[in-house]
Amino acid sequence: MTAKISYSDVEVGTELPARTFPVTRATLVRYAGASGDFNPIHWNEKFAKEVGLPDVIAHGMFTMAEAIRVVTDWTGDPGAVVEYGVRFTKPVVVPNDDQGAVIEVAGKVAAKLDDNTVRVDLTATSAGQKVLGMSRAVVRLA
Repeated sequence: MTAKISYSDVEVGTELPARTFPVTRATLVRYAGASGDFNPIHWNEKFAKEVGLPDVIAHGMFTMAEAIRVVTDWTGDPGAVVEYGVRFTKPVVVPNDDQGAVIEVAGKVAAKLDDNTVRVDLTATSAGQKVLGMSRAVVRLA
């Protein structure tokens, strides 16, 4: 695949379409099975609270993966992501109800780099708190 977005059509400040990602306890169980990460803080409310968490929390890598979807959906090519990194700042708390939690992600082109690449800065929040810091991706465009 090749990115559908042309480097020449993008300017610093270009905003990517924002997305929201629902997270339920069932989502966390499926992710645990796929990733092999069965840490009880991600599925056992009693354990999570015993270790000082407010409730069960989403896997950090799950949160990171949901956030980069804003970029891959925008480019139309997951292979366009050359580099990606984040800092985990707050957990995504997932209550045991019919609603769960929501991760809200927005992105903006922060810099045009060499070789048809751009740096995209992402903002990811849940329950009004920033859950990822320094969330940045370098993306190769068409």
